[in-house]
Amino acid sequence: MNVFELTRALVDIESITNNEERVALYLRDYLAPLAARYGGAIETIEVEPRRFNIFVQWGAPLIVTLSTHLDTVPPFIASREDDTYIWGRGACDTKGIIAAMIKAVEALLAAGDRGFGLLFVVGEERNSAGAYKAAQTPRGSRYIINGEPTENHLALGSKGALRYEVCATGKMAHSAYPELGDSAVNKLLDALAEIRRIPLPVDGLLGPSTLNIGTLAGGRAPNVIADEARADIMIRLVGDSTETKAALHRAAEGRADLREVIEIPAVRLAAVPGIPTTVVAYTTDIPAFGGVWGEPLLIGPGTIHVAHTLEERVPKAQLLEAVELYQQIVKDLCKRESK
Repeated sequence: MNVFELTRALVDIESITNNEERVALYLRDYLAPLAARYGGAIETIEVEPRRFNIFVQWGAPLIVTLSTHLDTVPPFIASREDDTYIWGRGACDTKGIIAAMIKAVEALLAAGDRGFGLLFVVGEERNSAGAYKAAQTPRGSRYIINGEPTENHLALGSKGALRYEVCATGKMAHSAYPELGDSAVNKLLDALAEIRRIPLPVDGLLGPSTLNIGTLAGGRAPNVIADEARADIMIRLVGDSTETKAALHRAAEGRADLREVIEIPAVRLAAVPGIPTTVVAYTTDIPAFGGVWGEPLLIGPGTIHVAHTLEERVPKAQLLEAVELYQQIVKDLCKRESK
């Protein structure tokens, strides 16, 4: 298969988070002959029952690991293509990246290069379960090239994420007599209004920290004073979260309770001379790897602006370019380590 055919084959295997088994098995079967032909070792690393990472290594020591995730967000969208793009769920996030990494490795192996591996993990779209599992079993890799859609620019940094559940409680009453109740919805709205007024940090590289109120729910009926209400909020972090957390608690005090769901720190990343750079606002598996898979780099074909949408697609030209870029970066990093 060429990179376009492999991308479409992967897109056409539904792998929404928690349902990655089929695509993982497909890749295991695809990569096993490549491992055998060039003296590599392939293994599956169980994360949960019927969920596993795929790791393949050629040569030792392990200098560079090419890595991205197997899972996608819903809904499943089958592939199609035209002269310019491959379309479908995961086309850029990240099945086209998987295909480009594999084709880069095939070319490197055919040229006699060694000292690199592939690591494909589950769960990035939900909680990075696969990357956290991989962090428990490091293999001595000195660099990890994480694949996410960056339009083939090396990201110098990526924002972190801080997610909270905001929960308010009250007392039910007939809506004709609101003085007999205590509206949780009103409390929640007041808390969220105060939260929205919090001044958020700005970083010289990563730009402004941003807030999103992602979900709102609560109440029982239009004619009932609400006894409960809740919201999910996410802040894109650009640095230390201590003051932001304190400000959130001050804003909610007396109105609602905060429950921290997850925090992912912002990260600064490495560059390679000659490759254009960018900065991204989304989070990745990189923090979950905990540094034990080596110094991180972040690059991949496609744009994040169409990921997670019904218009997800990846430019064919960028897929071809990514195959060459991944080879170049692996060779540059291996040469760097040999000095």
